[in-house]
Amino acid sequence: MTDNATSTRLTRQLGTFGAVMMGLGSIMGTGVFVSIGIAAGVAGSTVVIAVAIGALVATFNGLSSAQLAANHPVSGGTYEYGYRFLKPVYGFTAGWMFLIAKSASAATAALGFSGYLLGMIGLDIDRWLVPVALIGVIGLTVVVFTGVRRSNVTNIVIVSITLLTLVLFVLTGSPTALQDGASNFAGLFDLQGEGNGIRSLLYASALMFVAYTGYGRIATLGEEVRSPRTTIPRAIIATLITTMVIYIAVAVVSVGAVGADTLAAATDDQAAPLEVVARAFNVPGISHVVAFGAITAMLGVLLNLILGLSRVLLAMGRRADMPTIFGRIDASGTTPGPAVLMMGGFVAALTLIGDVGTTWTFSAFTVLIYYAITNWAALYIPAEGRLFPKWISIAGLIACTSLAFFVEPLYWGVGLGLLALGLAWYQVARRRRER
Repeated sequence: MTDNATSTRLTRQLGTFGAVMMGLGSIMGTGVFVSIGIAAGVAGSTVVIAVAIGALVATFNGLSSAQLAANHPVSGGTYEYGYRFLKPVYGFTAGWMFLIAKSASAATAALGFSGYLLGMIGLDIDRWLVPVALIGVIGLTVVVFTGVRRSNVTNIVIVSITLLTLVLFVLTGSPTALQDGASNFAGLFDLQGEGNGIRSLLYASALMFVAYTGYGRIATLGEEVRSPRTTIPRAIIATLITTMVIYIAVAVVSVGAVGADTLAAATDDQAAPLEVVARAFNVPGISHVVAFGAITAMLGVLLNLILGLSRVLLAMGRRADMPTIFGRIDASGTTPGPAVLMMGGFVAALTLIGDVGTTWTFSAFTVLIYYAITNWAALYIPAEGRLFPKWISIAGLIACTSLAFFVEPLYWGVGLGLLALGLAWYQVARRRRER
């Protein structure tokens, strides 16, 4: 008889379509509705190039993730791959950095949801930003607690609304972007000017890379996907292609219509940059449509991040790298309840920071280290299990390691400090296991 103590594996419920929608739900939110504005504040109009560079790096990482998940389809993502193909300490490092990075991303999504909602209904953003964000975190934690099947249905509805919203944004904004684009893109290829140099471009690229990394949610759900060797690569590739096209289109329209400075200022002041851009289109009601789409998108990202975070914590609990209570799942084999509650609480705590720029930038360094380990692990896949050539993983490893240190020193300094703290905990946990 299966119970909480003896049930150790999650049920395979997702096909290719469901996995793609999970990936899009994890990406199509903070990345497009907030992070483009954050990156514009760093790189100016060259943010469009940063979006393309981020897409290229994400492609390398996505293909490495795909073949790792196809060869080792269990919950936990690179945490599990590090154990399988490298050494336990590298697996732990990946899991620890993932929990930190994606919890910060989830907090950004919650704050972005709150910013767009408050802007749409006209409430004081300074007063209500954090309380409303906390309500969002609590609500989505409850949804994830009910299991992946209900979570997937909720996600499909959210992603459909998001995609329709972004298509309308691009179509209605293109005339304005074409009209004003000549002046707003005047410095697009000027990489020598103040604030628009190579360093700023690569910093912005690091921020935009994080905006693509929701495809990793497909890999972390490897234990719940049917026919993982074929489903996971197909889903990750389809997710990446769809995301690249939409991100680049939205970035071009946004910068072309209002300019990078206005886009960045809207992100800092309201955490709702695309709504501000949409007001410049002079199309009745479009700003409200964008706000509504952003609200649902942020909720989708939040849902998928809590889902993915709980699966990584589940895997770490199973190995006693984290307290073993987090390795438990319910009798139906669908929900790691303690892990879901823990990650929901941690995301809520980070939401109290109250600033999307801080939470998103901090996540950039930690997630780049995580994906550097992903590419490193992919180099050790046996020849018979390899789906893509080794040079892809080598390129991803070099790109991630390099971009990580183009983030502001404050953030990678804190990231390295937290990494040291995690490794100290790992030594304690290892000694306890050996007793």
